[in-house]
Amino acid sequence: MKFLECAALDRLNDFLDNLNMGERTIKGCLEAYSCKHAGTDKKLSISLETEILDYLGKSSDTDSSSPDQTLLTRTSRKTLVYLVLTLYHIYPDYDFSAVKAHQFFAEESWDSFKQIFDTYMCEASKEWAETVGGTPLLDTLFKALDEVVMLADCEIYGYVPDSEADPLQESRAIWSFNFLFYNRKLKRIVTFRFNCFSNLIADGFLVDEIHNEYDEEIFTDMDI
Repeated sequence: MKFLECAALDRLNDFLDNLNMGERTIKGCLEAYSCKHAGTDKKLSISLETEILDYLGKSSDTDSSSPDQTLLTRTSRKTLVYLVLTLYHIYPDYDFSAVKAHQFFAEESWDSFKQIFDTYMCEASKEWAETVGGTPLLDTLFKALDEVVMLADCEIYGYVPDSEADPLQESRAIWSFNFLFYNRKLKRIVTFRFNCFSNLIADGFLVDEIHNEYDEEIFTDMDI
């Protein structure tokens, strides 16, 4: 995977680099990658596909509704390998398993992504409106993504792992999201990860208490 310099993403990265919101800090980062192998990618991709094939070979589940069935085609396996290779590039110190990562990838629509963004990045959007102004943050993000990967032709994947498979677990993030926008035709992926960290940890506050308080705030006015 080759990192791609994209001016359209730089402006957003400058803004999202370290948003201090008082008790919390929000961080976001967008990166674009070509799916062309570089460095050790070829060796790693072979290893990942071998892992997937070994797993499928050992599986005795023939139920057509099994998630394993989604890996039976070469196209689906290739997509998973690209997604995991991208995770390796954005989290180089973390060892990902293709089989385990597959459980935590979910295909999303722009509407489902937008709902998550509006819910968790509402403070960031307000800060953008106050300090940058003009086009709203989400609309600016849409335009930048569309310029780099043509959203109409994109598959959108969310990566939401459990605590054991979360590369940010040790950094004590209150919440974190990883989205990957994959354009198969362009052979290009844009990653967008955004996280929230407490500024109060050093003062002895517990992450769980802050997390629960934050959830209560954002969901107060939502219909469940």
